[in-house]
Amino acid sequence: MEELRERPGPPWRHWVERAGRGPAWRSALLVAVFTQVGAGWAAHAQSGRVALDGFARLLLLAGPALLVVRHRYPAAVAYGVSVVTLVYVACGYPYGPVFLSLALACFAAVVAGRRRAAWGAVGLLWAGHLLIGHWLYRWLPPAGDGPAPWAQEVGVTAWVLAVLAVSELVRVRREQWARERAERAAAAERRVDEERLRIARELHDVLAHSISVINVQAGVGLALLDSDPEQARSALSTIKAASKEALGEVRQVLDTLRSPGEAPRTPAPGLDRLPELVEQAAAAGLRVEVTAEGDASALPPGVDLAAFRILQEALTNVMRHSAARTARVRLGWRPCLLELRVDDDGPATGGGSDGSGSGLVGMRERAAALGGTVEAGPRPDGGFRVTATLPLKAAAPGEAP
Repeated sequence: MEELRERPGPPWRHWVERAGRGPAWRSALLVAVFTQVGAGWAAHAQSGRVALDGFARLLLLAGPALLVVRHRYPAAVAYGVSVVTLVYVACGYPYGPVFLSLALACFAAVVAGRRRAAWGAVGLLWAGHLLIGHWLYRWLPPAGDGPAPWAQEVGVTAWVLAVLAVSELVRVRREQWARERAERAAAAERRVDEERLRIARELHDVLAHSISVINVQAGVGLALLDSDPEQARSALSTIKAASKEALGEVRQVLDTLRSPGEAPRTPAPGLDRLPELVEQAAAAGLRVEVTAEGDASALPPGVDLAAFRILQEALTNVMRHSAARTARVRLGWRPCLLELRVDDDGPATGGGSDGSGSGLVGMRERAAALGGTVEAGPRPDGGFRVTATLPLKAAAPGEAP
C-alpha cells in the first residue's frame, strides 16, 4: 500500500503549526529575559518617564509568568496580562517590550479559538491607554506630564491591529492545515479499507471455487470408493490438484501483504487460464461450453484479472447452487469493452440463487472498480444468468462508465 506523505509547504509552515504548542515556560522565560533587558534600554532612552524600580521589575515579570499557563487558560491569561500592562503604563514607566507579553497572550488566545477574549483584552488596554493619556495623566506619574500626542495613539492602534491580524492569519492557516491532515488521513484509511476489501475478494474467489471443486469431488470419491476405485482415485487426484492450486494463489495473495509494493512472483490469473476453469468444472461434473464473438485482443491486467475472477465465481455458483450439468460461457469482444455471459439451465438447489450472494457482491465490486457492471438473476425460461461488461479503458473520475 502506498505510503502517506506530507505535502510540501512553505519553510515557515512547521513553525506556525507548532507555534504555541511547545513547553510554555521556555517562551515565557525568553520573553521575561528580553523584557527585563529591553526595559532597561528603554529607560535610558526615555528620560522623562518614571525610572524602573522594584515594582516595575515585578510587573515586567508578572506578564511572562502568566504566559506559562496560556495554553490551559488562554482567555484569563489574555485579560490578566492586559491588566498588568495597563498598570505598568499607568505608573508612568517607560514604554518598550512590556507589550510583548500581551502580544503573545493574545496570539495564544486567538489560536486557541478564544477570539473574543483576545479582542477584549486588547480593547481593554487600548481604552485604558486612551483614558490615561488624555484624562488621568493629571493625577498619575510622572509629575507634570501632559496629554499624550494623538500620533502615539495612532501607533498604538496600528500595533494592536497588526497583532490581531497576524494572530487571525495564523489561526486560519492552522485550521486549514488541520483539515488537510484530516483529509489525507481519511484518504489513507480509505485506501487501507479498499486494499482489505481487495484481498478479501481475492481470497473468497480463490477459496470458494477450489473448495467447491474439492467438495464435489470428495462426494464423488466417497460414493465410488467401494464400487469404482479408479473413479474414486480420479476424484482424489482432482482434489489434490485443486487444493495445490488454491494454496498457491492464497500464498501469492499473502505475499503481497508481507511485501507491499513489490512485484508479484507469479503473474495474476487472466482469461488465458479459462481452459483450466473448464477442466476443473468438468472434473466436478459440469460441462462448460465456451463461445467467443468478435476479435480477441490483449486486455489490461486489471480487466484480465476481473474477467477471470467473474467467470470463476459464476461457474462456482453453478456448481454450488444449480443442478445443471451444462453451463455456457460467451465472451463478446467489442472495440471498447468486453462482455461476459454465463448461463445455466438450472434448477436451483439451494440459497444464493436470487443474485444477492456474497460472491455476486464481489463480482459487482470488481466490475464497478473498473467502471463496468454485473447483472445476475434467474432467467425467464429457467436457470440463471450472469452478465458482465468491463470497459477496456478505465473510466476517468466522475465520468460515466
